[in-house]
Amino acid sequence: MAAVYQALHRRASSLLCRLHSTYVRKMRYLNKLKEDDSLCRQAQTSGTFYLFHSLSPFLRKAGKKYLVPQLSAAETRRILEKFPEAEQWMEKSVLIGCSDEHIPHFALDLGALEKSVIESELQGSFTDLRKALFVVDGKDSPLLALAQSLLRWHESHQYCSKTGQPTQKNPAGSKRVCQASGITYYPQVSPVVITLVSDGSRCLLARQPSFPPGMFTALSGFCDVGENVEEAVRREVAEEVGLEVESLRYSASQHWPFPSSSLMLGCHALVGAQRAEISMDSLELEEARWFGLEEIVEGLKREPRSSKQDDGSLLPWFPPKQAIAHQLICEWVRQQSA
Repeated sequence: MAAVYQALHRRASSLLCRLHSTYVRKMRYLNKLKEDDSLCRQAQTSGTFYLFHSLSPFLRKAGKKYLVPQLSAAETRRILEKFPEAEQWMEKSVLIGCSDEHIPHFALDLGALEKSVIESELQGSFTDLRKALFVVDGKDSPLLALAQSLLRWHESHQYCSKTGQPTQKNPAGSKRVCQASGITYYPQVSPVVITLVSDGSRCLLARQPSFPPGMFTALSGFCDVGENVEEAVRREVAEEVGLEVESLRYSASQHWPFPSSSLMLGCHALVGAQRAEISMDSLELEEARWFGLEEIVEGLKREPRSSKQDDGSLLPWFPPKQAIAHQLICEWVRQQSA
């Protein structure tokens, strides 16, 4: 009787799985990996690994492209066997997703190991993530951003804020637990508003001193405690460029790993054309100015290396396609061209 029941249960489960979409099945599988430690440890033996070194992802150049290699568990172990305590290193990995075929993806930071040995063995290099986002395929950048944010969170949350005792990571890396206090810590994100300001015929872009030479982007800033998105946008625009927002429209959101783990909330803001004189906060910004449609269109075609003119001056260029600022600028261009 028990065998018959089990067979019926398997058939019912199989039918239920077929009724669900690929996305639903994948999300439920990922949730199981986060909740079931033994299942996650088993997945580490068959999954693929993205390697990092001191939070810089491993890339491999192939012609003019830069690829983000996915190493099998066996390949990863082969690399780690060159160093002591290889088994302990696999336990440091964090779950970052899975394929539609339920092949789990993990990220592993090998910052304490000799970088040149790994790069030589794998024929590639560890690259600063800010640079990597300019050169990798668009489908890879969100996964690298997620991986770095999660790895950084674990690096900075190794002790309980209440007891000062070490916290323990679960195999999936979805939480850390302090055994002394029983407190469970989960990775968190910080909301950031990023706003493309327009006066109707022009859009406003700015740059900070830390930006690469020539790069301009939309205004951005962290939301303060107690603020909603609309209040944060109005405050940031007023603080940074001295303009008062008349109306705003939400566009889209994007996870962004800088400076830590941020949720970028992209908006368009309209200011009055008659009161569009910029009063820049020089503590925050190095330059802020209005751009016309033609200048924006030309800037979107320009790459960083092509921005330098013969006299040494720099033409403005904008963030890469993977950044939500690029999306906001393109939306403004389409609106102006309609």
